[in-house]
Amino acid sequence: MAKTNEKVQSPSQIHYPPVVAVLGHVDHGKTTLLDAIRKTDIARREHGGITQRIGASKIDFLHEGIKRQITFIDTPGHEAFSKMRGRGLQAADIGLLAVSSTDGVMPQTKESINLLKESKIPFIVVLTKSDLADKNPEKVKGQLLKEGVILEESGGDIPMIEVSAKTNSNIKELLELILLVFEMKGLAPSSDNEFKAVVIESKLDPKKGPLASIVVKSGILKLKDQLFSEDREASRVRSITNDKGERLKEAFTGDAVEILGFVKIPPVGSIVVKSPSVKTNDKKQAILPSEPESSPQTNLSVILCADTLGSLEAIVNALPKEINVVSQKTGDIASSDIFFAKSTKAIILGFNIKINPEVSRLASAEKVLVKNYSLIYELIDEITDVLKGKELELEEKILGTAKVLASFPFEKTKVLGVIVLSGRIARGDKVRLERNGEAVGESKIISLRSGKDPVSKAEKGEQAGAIISPFLDFAIEDMLICR
Repeated sequence: MAKTNEKVQSPSQIHYPPVVAVLGHVDHGKTTLLDAIRKTDIARREHGGITQRIGASKIDFLHEGIKRQITFIDTPGHEAFSKMRGRGLQAADIGLLAVSSTDGVMPQTKESINLLKESKIPFIVVLTKSDLADKNPEKVKGQLLKEGVILEESGGDIPMIEVSAKTNSNIKELLELILLVFEMKGLAPSSDNEFKAVVIESKLDPKKGPLASIVVKSGILKLKDQLFSEDREASRVRSITNDKGERLKEAFTGDAVEILGFVKIPPVGSIVVKSPSVKTNDKKQAILPSEPESSPQTNLSVILCADTLGSLEAIVNALPKEINVVSQKTGDIASSDIFFAKSTKAIILGFNIKINPEVSRLASAEKVLVKNYSLIYELIDEITDVLKGKELELEEKILGTAKVLASFPFEKTKVLGVIVLSGRIARGDKVRLERNGEAVGESKIISLRSGKDPVSKAEKGEQAGAIISPFLDFAIEDMLICR
C-alpha cells in the first residue's frame, strides 16, 4: 500500500534507477557502507525482505516525496578482482570511490581510480569512517589530487561527500547526490531502446543449471524471452528473481536480477540481447577453457572449483604464472575431481564451495590434497608459499563445530549463544560461519563465556556465549566451524 506522503508517478514521469558500482581499497568500508545504504531501503523495512546474493541489490527511498530507486553492484574488494571490477563498471552508470578518512589513498584506491578513469563514467568520492577522531580529510584530498582526482571544491568536476556507516551520517545525502549526478549527466536511457543487459555474475547450480545475474541496461526482459550471449545458442528465460528473492514476470532498465534458463554459463561481463543480429561486444571475450594447455615452465598443477564463474576467472588471473591449471569449473568438488587430481598429480583448490564428507574421505584415502577457501588472498598467498617450498596441510583441520541457539545484545555488538556439537571451541579460534551449508563469512572468537564467567574453551555438549570479530550477521541455527 502506498504511503500518504508518497507521490504517484504517471508513465511519463518514470525515473530509471542509476546503476552504481562501489570501488576502493580493502577495509575502507565498502561493505559497511552498502549495509548502511540497504538499511534506508523502505521496501526492506516494511516487508522484512532478506537479501539474496545475486551480485547486486536495488534500494527504494523517498526523494522529494517520490519513491526512487538505485541499483548497487557488489564489486569485490581485493586486488585480484581488478578484472571483475573493471567489467563491473561496464554495467554501472556511476562509480563510488570509497576512501577511508583515516587511512587515505592506498594501492587499491589507486587501482580503482585508474579503472574509473578508463571506464569514463562519472564518479563520486566517498570519504568513509568520518566519525573517527583521527580522520584527516584534508590529507586525503591532497593525496587524491596527486592521483589526478580533482574535486569540485578545487575547481574540478568530481563531487565528494563524507559519510559514516556507523552513525548513518550523510547516507541519505549520498543517495541524493547519486541521483543529482545521474540527472545532471543525462545518463537516463531511452524507454524505447532494444533490450540489452550485462552479466555481473554467473554460476552452475547443481540442481537448477546455469544461473546468471544481469543488470538491465535498456529495454524490458520478460519470462519466456529468448536470449543470446556472446553469439551462443539461444536461451529461454525460465525465471526472473530479484535480490529480495522475489519471482518477477518482468525486469526493467536499471534492474539487477538473476536469470534461470541459460543453456550454458555466460561469461561475466558479456552482453545479453534478444536478437542474435545485435552486436554483443566490440571485442570478443575469451571463454575460460575447462582444461587449459599447460606451460612447460609450470611446476605445480591445480584443479580449481569455485562458487561462480566470476570468482573462477579472478582466481585464474591472480595465480602465479608458474601454476598449471589442469581443470577449472564452478560447483562443488566431486569424486571425479579427486581421481583426476590423482592421475595428474594436482592439488584441488576450492573457493566458497562445499566439500562432501564422502569426497573428503576419498581425498584422504587417495592422498589428494584438497583445500577450501573463502578469501581469495588467502588462496593466492598459500599457493605462492607452496611455490617457495612450503607445504600445505593435507586437509582443513576442524577443531570443533557449534550451533547458534540464541542471540544476546552486548554493548555495541551481539553475543552468539551456541552449543558445541563436536570437538571444542576456544577463544582465539578462527571460525567460519555457515548457513544451510553455505559459507557466510570468516571471523575469530575474541571472547567466550560460560554464564557470566569468561572461559578459554567449551567442550562438546557445553553451551557458551561467543563474541566474534569482525562481526558477521548471524542467524539462529547457523553453524560455527572452528579451525
